[in-house]
Amino acid sequence: MIAGAASLPDSTRTVKTVVRADASGRLVRSTVVAPRVVRENVIAPVAVGQEAPAAEPQEPKSPPGSFREAVDQIAERHKLPPTLVHSVIKVESNYNPNAISSKGALGLMQLIPSTARRFGVSNVFNPVENVEGGARYLRYLLDLYHGDFRLALAAYNAGEGAVAKYRGVPPYPETVNYLHMVGNRLVEAQQQKKKQEVKPDPPRAPEHIRIVEVVEPDGRVRYVSK
Repeated sequence: MIAGAASLPDSTRTVKTVVRADASGRLVRSTVVAPRVVRENVIAPVAVGQEAPAAEPQEPKSPPGSFREAVDQIAERHKLPPTLVHSVIKVESNYNPNAISSKGALGLMQLIPSTARRFGVSNVFNPVENVEGGARYLRYLLDLYHGDFRLALAAYNAGEGAVAKYRGVPPYPETVNYLHMVGNRLVEAQQQKKKQEVKPDPPRAPEHIRIVEVVEPDGRVRYVSK
């Protein structure tokens, strides 16, 4: 028969005091320790030869100030127009850092794994790191094609091999449409930037107001401002 029970401060283990009669009829006190409870969220061991499950993508570190400012800084660091980088991001992923295309392109600027490795991107779902790699690739392409933006963008979309094969912009509908969309977005971004740079006219200083006393013929007095 259980005479009493006591719990230790450690909520994972319980100690119980049990009093029962032995074969001779004497009362004997004994202690029972409950087994330690294992939490359900403990990582299960991985069997030999079995790969550990892929970890969930970590939340990216917050970029300095804002993401737009981070993109501007990356563009300037690689001597690219910020409006160009923003236009490519808009067309490629619409600013979705977790975008995945049907062809396996990943992240904001839609880097395929081989291009990501080529330009030092270890975490394609880190938005700042992804844009850094994409900007580095754009800079490389512009240098390769001697500043020709159309060829650089065509190679970014279709690959350098396609540009070399056709000795210019490949006649792929997707690539032609891509150049059209990036070009339109670039024009819109430049127009928006000009609107933001237009400064409103400074407020005009109020003119000096003078009060004049006017005496009417009938003797009445009134005051007017001039």
